Amino acid sequence: EDPEVLFKNKGCVACHAIDTKKVGPAYADVAKKYAGRKDAVDYLAGKIKKGGSGVWGSVPMPPQNVTDAEAKQLAQWILSIK
Repeated sequence: EDPEVLFKNKGCVACHAIDTKKVGPAYADVAKKYAGRKDAVDYLAGKIKKGGSGVWGSVPMPPQNVTDAEAKQLAQWILSIK
């Protein structure tokens, strides 16, 4: 599945946008923050699957209902955003 379609179908769009902050950070900001990190894809895929809080503020991101492959695909797509 196309990662942008996955972004919409999995509900990521409810809290995230590509270039503007909503409830969560803009994906362009996420891509910039982790651009030099060697394990960025695996790190973000884990955050997508398990959720997290405190990195981007006090609002927690709940665990998302995605497969490991979907989480990795979304992470790779997010990191490709400029």
